[in-house]
Amino acid sequence: MHLKINKFQHVGIPVTDLKRSEKFYEGLGFQNVMHSHFEIDDEKGYVSMMQLNDIIIEIYQMPSKQLVEVASRKDGRIDHIAFDVTDVQATYNELKQLGYTMLEEAPVKLSSFWN
Repeated sequence: MHLKINKFQHVGIPVTDLKRSEKFYEGLGFQNVMHSHFEIDDEKGYVSMMQLNDIIIEIYQMPSKQLVEVASRKDGRIDHIAFDVTDVQATYNELKQLGYTMLEEAPVKLSSFWN
């Protein structure tokens, strides 16, 4: 395997109260560099990218139907990590061919955050 990983991109953390979590990270010096929403089962969830220098933390609040399960977890549980790669589609295809379990049918891209 010869993947071209350029650097660590971000870590994703599900939270039960996005505004409270934004204030927590802002208190540590992070800035909210992106706020957006996503849809699951016709309901909106919300996501913020909090950045301090080269550190990026994605915090997100699931829609109410999924929030019950998330609320049973402890805030701060890392849900995913992400790496910057040169070609996300090629890297996705290579990992899939190598037998990695893909949780999404295609690479997920938040167009308002990545180029």
